[in-house]
Amino acid sequence: MVQRANILDTGDCVDRSKRIGARERWATYVVFMGTGTLISAWAPLIPFARFRLGIGEGELGILLLFLGGGSLIGMPLTGLLTARLGCRMVMVGGTLVAAAVLPFLAVSTSFIGMAFALAIFGGAMGTIDVSANIQAVTVEKRMGLSLMSGFHACYSIGGFIGAGGLSGLLKLGFGPLEASFALGLLVVASVCSRAMGFISYANDGGKSPPLFVFPKRLVLFIGVFSALVFMAEGAVLDWSGVFLVQYRGAETYAAGFGYAAFAVAITIGRLVGDRLINAVGAHQVLLAGGLVAATGFAMVLALPSQSLALCGFMLVGFGAANIVPIMFKAAGLQTLMPANLAVAVVTTFAYGGNLMGPALIGLIAHLVDLRVAFAMLAAIMAFVALAGRTVVPDR
Repeated sequence: MVQRANILDTGDCVDRSKRIGARERWATYVVFMGTGTLISAWAPLIPFARFRLGIGEGELGILLLFLGGGSLIGMPLTGLLTARLGCRMVMVGGTLVAAAVLPFLAVSTSFIGMAFALAIFGGAMGTIDVSANIQAVTVEKRMGLSLMSGFHACYSIGGFIGAGGLSGLLKLGFGPLEASFALGLLVVASVCSRAMGFISYANDGGKSPPLFVFPKRLVLFIGVFSALVFMAEGAVLDWSGVFLVQYRGAETYAAGFGYAAFAVAITIGRLVGDRLINAVGAHQVLLAGGLVAATGFAMVLALPSQSLALCGFMLVGFGAANIVPIMFKAAGLQTLMPANLAVAVVTTFAYGGNLMGPALIGLIAHLVDLRVAFAMLAAIMAFVALAGRTVVPDR
């Protein structure tokens, strides 16, 4: 079992003389919601970008690689940045950069310019993502409460705000530039208003962290389990609609219902997740969650009804909801390497799983069958349920 970490040994952005309480807790909720809002605001802008640039699906895929590549470059560096600068400077700076680039994504008419902007946007989002999780780990640990699932629920809520809010502004007649600028300004104002609640101090003792620490085996395992869960989540996002149309006879307008059911369920699951963990322990929540998610995938495969398939995707959401927050908690509590660097490693693994998972599912669907790929996801979630408990503390 993972031992509860001593803060002075973990390299958190923490000074024991600094008191952490409600101000830092609510600031963390806000930055998670802002992060979800910014990243999801890009989704409604994609059709406009395709039209302006005159590109097809292949070229769009290349552009999205720049977004993912920027994130994967920014994430590993963020552990070092937060250790040297503190979480406040990194989160506020990342938010300002992402919000400033978002309107450019709404108006760029150059493929190269869009690629460059997406790389910067992805790097900024990756930086905010990691630093927000470092802040969350520190706040949760210092307050002695289970809070991580609630923080991640705010990210999910932000996803609804970003995609729904920007789409709503477009529906009201705002142009993409005005809508993205307004939404970015709202996030910046929200995050900056809570900036005093972000951890502003760096490593204890004033020691500069090493430029590179090879991840310890425990942290690598935590990262792999997180990547597997994110792979399943990414597969639901990209392939649930295809499955419903191809195998359950859904109309094309209803293709998004599978992911919608999943997204609502994962948000609800995270809103109640902290209470569940406090009541029965992280081990039981992880075991039950993984098995419920596996059952959801099995239901999607085995039952021919479209409505029951939607129930299956909802079960996947409920089951997966709290597994990744538990993994981030474990990364913060281990004592083998600095927590800020461990969180950066786990976040990078998780995001890598989210990027590569849908591609792997597509390859399996092409070579064999999409149903085989979904069966593999059911097996993966069952494996996480049974084996994942070996790397997380029970509370």
